Amino acid sequence: DYLFYSTQINITILIVPRLTRLFVPDCMRMAQVQVDAVGLKRSGEDLFPGCDYRSEALSIVVVGASGDLARKKTYPSLFDLYLTSFLPAHAKIVGYARSKMSDEEFRGKIRPTLEKKKCSPEVLEGFLETLSYRSGKYDSEEDVAALHQYLEELETAAGKSHTNRLFYFAIPPSVFSGVGGAIKNQALVSGQRGWNRLVIEKPFGRDLESFEKLNSVMKGLFHEDQIYRIDHYLGKEMVQNILTLRFANSIYEPVWNRNYINSVTFTFKEDFGTAGRGGYFDEFGIIRDVMQNHLLQVLCIIAMEPPYSLKGKEGASSIRGAKVNVLKSIEPLRLDETVLGQYVADDVGKNPGYTEDETVPNGSLAPTFATTVFHINNTRWDGVPFIMKAGKALNEKKSEVRIQFGSPPGCSAMFDQSETVVRNELVLRMQPNEAIYLVMNMKSPGLDER
Repeated sequence: DYLFYSTQINITILIVPRLTRLFVPDCMRMAQVQVDAVGLKRSGEDLFPGCDYRSEALSIVVVGASGDLARKKTYPSLFDLYLTSFLPAHAKIVGYARSKMSDEEFRGKIRPTLEKKKCSPEVLEGFLETLSYRSGKYDSEEDVAALHQYLEELETAAGKSHTNRLFYFAIPPSVFSGVGGAIKNQALVSGQRGWNRLVIEKPFGRDLESFEKLNSVMKGLFHEDQIYRIDHYLGKEMVQNILTLRFANSIYEPVWNRNYINSVTFTFKEDFGTAGRGGYFDEFGIIRDVMQNHLLQVLCIIAMEPPYSLKGKEGASSIRGAKVNVLKSIEPLRLDETVLGQYVADDVGKNPGYTEDETVPNGSLAPTFATTVFHINNTRWDGVPFIMKAGKALNEKKSEVRIQFGSPPGCSAMFDQSETVVRNELVLRMQPNEAIYLVMNMKSPGLDER
């Protein structure tokens, strides 16, 4: 059900660049495909088997379209699908949010982010033409009914016998149930005409209690097979590549354990503060915003046992089960291994501190920096610290996993004590400039032993 699709990645520091392989599902299988300025040229048989939605009417509603998440993540991702023809040309993308603006104003807001993509102006304009915008209250059935009427007009114009709708929630969890109820009552297509799906971004609640309450409400409105809870961090190329790196290369899995690995460090650094988004951020803080979702997902993939399959629904279930087993093996965090903090203004007063942001509540104690240590109590990882660090307004923008191996046996006696023998490290850098590199010890050129 899967093929291996080769792509080139940069591997630096004494490693010859090689071809790596990525797992690609059936509906992404391509034969004799060439990319040009307009998109994909098709030659041969159906290049998208399993992607039946491409021949059917498709309406994508981005709920919360005026926000940062939609502008920075959702619409660029949809544009990528458009560029590779996985988004059918007749698909329509409708933004829905409370802010009032025209279609042209909305396209002008989205355009700068999309212009960073490498494509011709004609392709960009073609995608922008698929975008439109409607304003309304999230919990107003009257406003959502008007949205439904607009969607029907678009779908009728498409002239397709089947109609599918996808609702992407780029909104805070506090409004999930309100807009979910309005969509359920006013904006779904009938089962005979096509499918309805909801894609829900993290955070899905603030804690266990709010999650259970929210989950109960959403499951009361929609069937489980209609709800897709996602963490967009799992879509990063480097994160997806961890499975291939671990299980498609014979050199890593034998040493992927406590006998050879000394520590694993996850680092997430942003070089900017809340920048006017303090009201949203303060409700969650850096732990809920980044660590317990993005970084914990990566930790699970690094630490999990090999899944029995990576293919289709069977693979999804296998990977999920392996990740759950990791979570069950993690002992409660220790306060003496945890540090929290808030960023303050810089010395020259150019960048204000967190509590000086006008959108941050007075006296806020929400952490903008946190570091802690995870201990996984199983036979593979017992005694290996998994160190997680995340923060805003730091010295650089960086996201990486650093896997440090133990010192070679007898190393201290073998080499000159004045020379430092650095431990080997495998580094997976998610951003900026995705890369995989290995830190190794080599002798410097010359007659001495350095």
